Amino acid sequence: MTQLPNFLIIGAAKGGTTSLYYYLDQHPQIYMSPLKEPRFFALEDEELNFQNPDQSINHTSVTTLSEYYKLFEGVTDETAIGEASPLYLYSEKAVECIAHYIPDTKLIAVLRNPVDRAYSCYKHLIAQESLSFAEALLEEDNRIQKNWAHLWHYRQGGYYYAQLKRYFEKFDHQRIKIYLFDDLIANPLDIIQDLFSFLEVDSSFKPEMTHKNVSNNPKVKVLQNILSERNTLRTFAKQVVPEQLRVSVAEKVRSWNSKEFNSMPAEVKKQLISDYREDVLNLQDLIGRDLSHWFD
Repeated sequence: MTQLPNFLIIGAAKGGTTSLYYYLDQHPQIYMSPLKEPRFFALEDEELNFQNPDQSINHTSVTTLSEYYKLFEGVTDETAIGEASPLYLYSEKAVECIAHYIPDTKLIAVLRNPVDRAYSCYKHLIAQESLSFAEALLEEDNRIQKNWAHLWHYRQGGYYYAQLKRYFEKFDHQRIKIYLFDDLIANPLDIIQDLFSFLEVDSSFKPEMTHKNVSNNPKVKVLQNILSERNTLRTFAKQVVPEQLRVSVAEKVRSWNSKEFNSMPAEVKKQLISDYREDVLNLQDLIGRDLSHWFD
């Protein structure tokens, strides 16, 4: 019988959720939705008409329960069943929807310095972004009013205390696991094996861990498209090249093909640190972690 997930990676955007998905998907006792970001609990029954230049969210999101069930038809004997939709942390609707459908689910969040996360979102969207980072921050409220999708909410996406508080009020705290992006980068195997324990699967399993996201600002756009989109060459490679070798080569090519960005303007960084300060101080108390290094 098809079932709903018993754990969710709820965010945050640009906080390492793609890597986490990749690591979890390798575990023989874990089933991950083949669509990494269904966004169902945030967008159920909605007519999607986001107005931002990148329209992919309008076409790749799952909005009906019947479609969502189909994502888990492949479950066999796996004991941990999950998906990763970073939008859930930001979405007020998602909290209520998750509590309605799967109230006993486990929830996982990876939190990145909100200043860095905001700039990382900007860099991710740079191919469609027409403004400088400073200009985009000034335009953010107008974009929200015009129904631009959530990844374009560079500043608003980083108020983690306000977002997590909704989950802590609605779910058993023992079923919520919070990690820091810094720890995931510094000690990925320790974090992933701790997560395996949280999900009650074999924590001694060691996934292949070379996966790394790179900026969406390619030197050669055609090369990026070959790596990113469904096409004949990519399909052929999947059939004839062993997965581990294919992934390793693809990551090296992506890394080479990624242009470097300038640092965030100092005055913009200073303003964002000020904007987030109160939220971060409250977040420290909520999750019991010292986050003072986020102010450096």
